[in-house]
Amino acid sequence: MSAQPTQAKKAEKDRGPGSPGNPGGAGSTANGSNGANDSGGLQAGLKNRHLSMIAIGGVIGAGLFVGSGAGIAAAGPAILLSYALVGAMVVFVMRMLGEMAAARPSSGSFSAYADQALGRWAGFSIGWLYWFFWVVVLAVEATAGAKILEGWIPAVPQWGWALIVMLVLTATNLASVASYGEFEFWFAGIKVVAIGAFVVIGLLAVFGILPGSDNPGTGFAHLTDTGGFFPHGYGAILTGVLMVVFSFMGSEIVTLAAGESQDPQRAVTKATNSVIWRIGIFYLGSIFVVLTLLPWNDKSIVAEGGSYVAALNSIGIPHAGQIMNVIVLTAVLSCLNSGLYTASRMAFSLGQRGDAPRSFTRVSKGGVPQIAILSSVVFGFVAVFFNYMWPDTVFQFLLNSSGAVALFVWLVICFTQLRMRGMILREDPSKLVVKMWLFPYLTWATIAMISFVLVYMLTDDAGRTQVLLSLLVAALVVGFALVREVVQKRNGTLPSASAAVPDQSATNESVTRS
Repeated sequence: MSAQPTQAKKAEKDRGPGSPGNPGGAGSTANGSNGANDSGGLQAGLKNRHLSMIAIGGVIGAGLFVGSGAGIAAAGPAILLSYALVGAMVVFVMRMLGEMAAARPSSGSFSAYADQALGRWAGFSIGWLYWFFWVVVLAVEATAGAKILEGWIPAVPQWGWALIVMLVLTATNLASVASYGEFEFWFAGIKVVAIGAFVVIGLLAVFGILPGSDNPGTGFAHLTDTGGFFPHGYGAILTGVLMVVFSFMGSEIVTLAAGESQDPQRAVTKATNSVIWRIGIFYLGSIFVVLTLLPWNDKSIVAEGGSYVAALNSIGIPHAGQIMNVIVLTAVLSCLNSGLYTASRMAFSLGQRGDAPRSFTRVSKGGVPQIAILSSVVFGFVAVFFNYMWPDTVFQFLLNSSGAVALFVWLVICFTQLRMRGMILREDPSKLVVKMWLFPYLTWATIAMISFVLVYMLTDDAGRTQVLLSLLVAALVVGFALVREVVQKRNGTLPSASAAVPDQSATNESVTRS
């Protein structure tokens, strides 16, 4: 369902053409059957199948395929508990985010909710930090994809492939949100089918019933036959947590995308309810297969191809390395595609609230924020350039200074949900179609878990650098936001909560901060 012009005109009249909630006087809503959202001119071009596949595949990144070997080597079979702990943390965070997104679908998602619940400074800060995280990811993924493509066609240099990949996906995002959804549908579909096939084939080989398998099929013996389940002690579980936590980033993308869907509330509810089995199958299931096919200390697990290639080779599947390269490239392109989409929508939301240049809210005839997309991709190109020119200095700083942002985002979601629950109940209790379990106790427990991971990272050399640099960047952004807010209050230009975060309900009533 596309945006409805009659509602747009009414919302524009209510807010006024010059308000931060209606930059440039162009605003519209895209109401689903069960609720409304603050699309602000974005087109509701994502179909239910797009949202379903984004939800399923969004949590599967290239890090799962290429980075799991290091975690297995560090913790042995106990890495399963590391994945389970982080997976539980993500399930809780997604449940909290789903509660808020189902009640108030928004292109700004948790940044818009933080704006309403915690203050303008919070929405500004976490929004820009999240944008920064994803534009750095663009450079990382573009470089990773270029390396694979250069291996296949060496006539084109690596920088050339990075440029081609970025241009193609930029064009896709600029065309329409439906183009992004279609690309992501197929990218995510390939990942889902690949992991599903890997789990099924691997389990058949584990029990010795796969025809033609080269694996001895020892059942679950490899979980304990090489130094036991905890070969490096119980503390290795926490070491494993640090190594796998960032491979889960991206599960929250569906709540941003839902703002451009035909039925945001239904999409968010479905995605939130399915996150448990998604993590269970794709993460725990696939790593379990690797650990049962091979001893955890097998040297091939940490070889260049990674743990999945080693597992496929143990079964005797020919050309396992190239098959996995295709899947990893798909994961990389999917991450690039979603990263550009996510960064641009966050930039759009920031512009809509007056926290970014007003030009970011300009929407094309196709319903996409072109300036926000181009601004995000330009920074991505710059970061790619830094990666080639100064990989160990400038780019490493960018990488480290955005490394812990994922955990900061999850913390903000938790604190926001603590306050937003009461706001939603006072506004309209019927909007609480998704509820966080055992509120507020499980919310506080999740905050404690995330905080513990951040503190524990300080004991790790690589983790310490990421936390400290990320804290430095976060402090600078928060400091700027607070100073900006003081200046706006002094000048009388600070937008109210309802103007800064438009929330068009069926009656177009303004939402006030409690």
